[in-house]
Amino acid sequence: MTSFTGAGLTCFRGERVVFSGLDFCVEPGDALVLRGPNGSGKTSLLRLMAGLLRPIAGELSWADGPIAENPDEHNRRIHFVGHLDAVKPVLTVAENLGFWAKLRGSGETVGAALETFGIGHLAEVPGRYLSAGQRRRLNLARIVAAPTPLWLLDEPTTALDSDAVSKLVAAIKMHRSGGGMVITSTHTDLHLDDERILNLSEFTEFTQ
Repeated sequence: MTSFTGAGLTCFRGERVVFSGLDFCVEPGDALVLRGPNGSGKTSLLRLMAGLLRPIAGELSWADGPIAENPDEHNRRIHFVGHLDAVKPVLTVAENLGFWAKLRGSGETVGAALETFGIGHLAEVPGRYLSAGQRRRLNLARIVAAPTPLWLLDEPTTALDSDAVSKLVAAIKMHRSGGGMVITSTHTDLHLDDERILNLSEFTEFTQ
């Protein structure tokens, strides 16, 4: 069975140890929710999982192989949605999403992905005219426009209204039903079925 694991992870950033001795295991269909106060390392952990940072100790593995041995292959199996919405202001909504999808070898599902997040009617609107919530919906639409096994979502509900949050939860449910994996940090309770919680406060000496 394909699994994504971390063993004995230690992260050092900003001249301090953010967390140490952290272990996790995510299998097909799992949802892992990261908890902890600001500064406890939720974003840092997601960036480690995405291969954007390297741990100073420990190892991240996909199935039986360390992701560090083939970072390009790992990049192809993930979607990482961070705090910034990478929306090109001169491109339309459809063009923005089409660009992302084609990077993943897709592009035929752009319209359906926009509808998934309720912004199909904005397909021809340039990115510069979008509100913060609309930009966030567009950024999230790429996770369904080009399928990958693993979604890494850093505070995905930022700027979203209740309708958009419901659409995100539905997309996560659909992804998991096909064996997809989701790891997310969020201050909003998404009420994901059978979610597991990883509290980073247990792996750090951070105090708020």
